[in-house]
Amino acid sequence: MLRQLLADDGDDGPEVSDDAIARALEAAARAAEDQQRLALTVGRFAGLLREAAAWAQAQGRQVVARQDVEAAVRARFARTGSEWRETIAAIANGTHLITTCGSRVGQVNGLVVFESGEEAYGHPIRITASVRMGGEGEVLDIERESELGGSIHSKGVMILAAFLSGRFGRRRPLALSATLVMEQSYGFVEGDSASLAEALALLSAIAGVPLEQSIAVTGSINQFGEVQAVGAINEKIEGWYAVCAAAGLDGSHGVILPAANCRHLMLDDAVIAAVRAGRFHLWPVRSVDEAAAVLTGRPIRGPQSLPARVADALAHFARWHDEKGASWRRPWQRRRE
Repeated sequence: MLRQLLADDGDDGPEVSDDAIARALEAAARAAEDQQRLALTVGRFAGLLREAAAWAQAQGRQVVARQDVEAAVRARFARTGSEWRETIAAIANGTHLITTCGSRVGQVNGLVVFESGEEAYGHPIRITASVRMGGEGEVLDIERESELGGSIHSKGVMILAAFLSGRFGRRRPLALSATLVMEQSYGFVEGDSASLAEALALLSAIAGVPLEQSIAVTGSINQFGEVQAVGAINEKIEGWYAVCAAAGLDGSHGVILPAANCRHLMLDDAVIAAVRAGRFHLWPVRSVDEAAAVLTGRPIRGPQSLPARVADALAHFARWHDEKGASWRRPWQRRRE
């Protein structure tokens, strides 16, 4: 079909090889975000082959090869990617605070995406959580309170709070208050794909257990702690890879992603080569517990697991709450009494 489109346009350019057609179809699968489907915007991919033919002619070749299509794909990405390059540069020079090594408590690297033209671009964002004793288990979403969070993002945080209460508050009230925020985020935030990262940051802050900063996280969760698929998975992974590659890959870097997203992976050749060489890793997970085990290096279950440490910390909070009594209650509650 692509060859016929080129012929119908009266294109007198170089012949297009099978490898070049195959690379264009890979781009179509990536646009469909599915390994088993192709986007039907065939005109876009015929245009990609025409651009590849121009690259081949510039090199004096009469047959369009795979590398010509690859060059055309990268050129399209570069044409509208100035904002993305500025973001990656800001991370590299320390203006945008992102940590790619070591471990921190209550801090995790989430992944976000934005669109420019026909292309999407992913980059990391620091997500932090803070907790304090007292309260009734409420989770304050600073994005929502500052009116920078959309309804779907707010829904994700509320589901996170429901997961926390259902998992750890069935036998006793949660005697804590928590705050979540995406640091150095000044635009509108929408979607629930950061809810897994937010949940892990919150659990880390409660338990005082550090999380690996060389690993980024994407995924949404439901009330049962199951990890659900998200969109733009390729762009998010590639954004984190670009940051880690700039800092220097040492084999510890990678991305935690929903297992349901594995069929959507159509990654850049550089990322695939790094994964095959063991310099970059992908961890598909199905639950918050599995993701916690990767980020903490602790077992999924048992007394040393992150969920067990969270339960211990919350039990400690509850004992203090019972001992202090009314002093932990809010002013309006004490006035009523």
